[in-house]
Amino acid sequence: MEQNTAIELKSGLHHKRSKTLKKYTGLLYISPWLLGFLGFQLYPLVSSFYYSFTNLSLGGNPKFVGLDNYIRIFTVDPEFWKSLSVTIVYVFTSVPAKLAFALLIAMILNSKLKFINAFRTIYYIPSILGGSVAVSVLWRFLFMKEGTINQILSIFSIPPLDWIGSPSLALFTIDILTVWQFGSSMVLFLAGLKQIPAELYEAGIMDGASKIRMFFTITIPMLTPIVFFNVIMQLVGAFQEFTSAFVITGGGPMQSTYLYGMKLYLEAFRYFKMGYASALSWILFLIILVFTLIIFKSSKKWVYYDDGGEF
Repeated sequence: MEQNTAIELKSGLHHKRSKTLKKYTGLLYISPWLLGFLGFQLYPLVSSFYYSFTNLSLGGNPKFVGLDNYIRIFTVDPEFWKSLSVTIVYVFTSVPAKLAFALLIAMILNSKLKFINAFRTIYYIPSILGGSVAVSVLWRFLFMKEGTINQILSIFSIPPLDWIGSPSLALFTIDILTVWQFGSSMVLFLAGLKQIPAELYEAGIMDGASKIRMFFTITIPMLTPIVFFNVIMQLVGAFQEFTSAFVITGGGPMQSTYLYGMKLYLEAFRYFKMGYASALSWILFLIILVFTLIIFKSSKKWVYYDDGGEF
């Protein structure tokens, strides 16, 4: 009896040690990510929140100023409202256009064409290159007054347009670059299209429904979870856009492309107002959070799931 008890005790201790070893082995495997998260995400996040209440300048010592930065942003700084209005216009023009174009291309690539896999790869390439500085520089040369786009327009006797120098066209030019980076959204739409049961379209054909009607009554409702995800991701990215405006137009002309990301960058790295820039970044975070929550709340009315569940 005592021998059995000793064996059970020994077995229990062995099991406990094995469980502990597995736990620490798991922590060891995720330690690179954990260290990266703590050092490059959590610490900067907490630090920026603290610095937003200080007058920290680059290389200086922070002094606590309370809500002075936030009060100044909303009451004194006219560039804040200008950059915010430009960014909202940019978001609500580029994101819908990008998603609509991505869906169009996804539907084309979902058809049975020859060399379709090669076409899918080619159409995805802009998303890999689109956000780079090099492509933004190329875009600037394409749309300058003597650039390739105006040379093409001249073939059709269309006078050259000042794509970059005109306040009414500059933001549109940046929108085009954003729409050109449709690859990631297109891949998700393509995956969603392949998951739609063919029986639904067969039933629609038997009922005499046209292709347009089936698009709005079958395709779009079945794709709403993908649309929901793409809207969230593209909206977050658009609010943080910086590279294209900075490289192509420099925020001009007449601040028509002065996006919020540029405002934040200039305050931090040109004027070295790190505390002020931290406050701007937290305001941007709250703006994105509000729009995201609105989309999540509204999703109950327009997002359809096969199992009838909610996200």
